[in-house]
Amino acid sequence: MISVLFAILTALSNGSGAVLQRRAAATVPDSQAMRLSLIQKLLRQPVWLAGIGLVLVAAVCQAVALATGPIAVVQPIFVIELPATLLLAGRLFRIRVPRSVWVGAAAVTGGLALGLAAAAPGGGSESVPGTAWIMALLLTGVFEALVIFWALRLRGNPRAALLGLAAACGYALTAALMKDAVARLDHGGAGALFASWQLYAMAVAGVGALFLLQNALQAGSLAASQPMLTLGDALISIAYGVTLYGESVRTGWWLLPELAAIALIAAGCVELARSPLAGGGPPPPRRVR
Repeated sequence: MISVLFAILTALSNGSGAVLQRRAAATVPDSQAMRLSLIQKLLRQPVWLAGIGLVLVAAVCQAVALATGPIAVVQPIFVIELPATLLLAGRLFRIRVPRSVWVGAAAVTGGLALGLAAAAPGGGSESVPGTAWIMALLLTGVFEALVIFWALRLRGNPRAALLGLAAACGYALTAALMKDAVARLDHGGAGALFASWQLYAMAVAGVGALFLLQNALQAGSLAASQPMLTLGDALISIAYGVTLYGESVRTGWWLLPELAAIALIAAGCVELARSPLAGGGPPPPRRVR
């Protein structure tokens, strides 16, 4: 499927970009958190700009994936972005990939396969009625405000985890708006696309999510923010797909393997994010016994 192929390409680009952005954001002092000066400092770092370039490539691939497949199928595939990126980095830079990375990659990939097989997402419409967006945007705004308010009362990894969740919500909303905007191409061409409010709302949501992600990466370790970002994006996107686009997922006793899949993916993400490769450097040398 074209949607699956471009979803995988999106995951590769996004994962590479996140590692580069983390490497740059970690150099910014905590005093710059939640300020525009954080972005100003990052703009001076070539590593961060390279990460943003990969994010833009990912946005194009994501648009193609969402235009050709259900959001409940496309977005969960993005959980492979971190394992794929770390394994690719090890190959390209001739760095020995630690066993923990292989274990984490297997857990994430196996969890994704189990989750998609159990949920069997599909169906749905290509666009959303305008009135349905009103409630969705209101609920999203309230949820984001509560999570950010809670995050600002904490420090370190707890803040990073909550801001990662807030960023995930922003990226999921961006994907939902993107799918609706791209659907306009089939009905009115480029003119209809640029005339739709969804396109501009998508841009605002995307910039907001990017800002939250930088603060999540700056606040704590990748092991704290990445699982919340990865799982949050997938699960919230599925919620948007079901409630806005009428897509279907299996429930009932299928929830048991679906929960097991979530646990596998979460454990794998934590293991991968702890790897030195995720911090942009090689793994530490092995001790000689």
